[in-house]
Amino acid sequence: METTHLEVPTRRRVVNLVLNEGPQTAKQLAERLDLTPAAVRRHLSSLLEDGTLESREQRIYGHRGRGRPSKVFALTDAGRAEFRQGYDQLALAALRRLVEAAGPESVEEIAHDQLADIERRFHAERDACPEAPAISVLAAVLSADGFAASIRPLPSGDQLLQHHCPIAHVASEFPVICEVETRLIAHLLGSHVQRLATIAHGDGVCTTHIPRPLPTPLIPRRK
Repeated sequence: METTHLEVPTRRRVVNLVLNEGPQTAKQLAERLDLTPAAVRRHLSSLLEDGTLESREQRIYGHRGRGRPSKVFALTDAGRAEFRQGYDQLALAALRRLVEAAGPESVEEIAHDQLADIERRFHAERDACPEAPAISVLAAVLSADGFAASIRPLPSGDQLLQHHCPIAHVASEFPVICEVETRLIAHLLGSHVQRLATIAHGDGVCTTHIPRPLPTPLIPRRK
């Protein structure tokens, strides 16, 4: 089927929504973009065919769902490549050479150096707006670096979602980068956190769970 010039911007809107909000069902896409179900199916069919999107069963973290899993549409590596920042192959070649010369711990040192800028800007934003929740400030700082971060509140805590990873290919070969980032998130939020999923390891969204603090139990007074 020939693609009209009017359909291309709409498909771009579909791809941008999946990038910024994470995997979506066809119903969610239709509602968010004000499209008919038939129009959404047509655009999804084209994006699946050209390899920009893939369909999968929805993964639910933090709680169990009932019933049949929903089918969601997520960006493929090819789809992400259009948004990828930097030169992955050059970065990988440089890191491999560095590991040969200075050992694997050198990658961790570089990750610390790169993430230090995120920490600096996080504290600057917190100082400028101390009433803002720490997780909201962190999400904004990460988004400014191209991670398209958002927050999903849950009864058990909050989930920090990163819908895009500019260094996913590099992190897939050097997972210590994700480990350093996870430790930084825990440090900045002052909480134990749990990394549930990463784009570098094939998931649709990087998902970090930040549990809510448990209430302090009341100790009865001795009479």
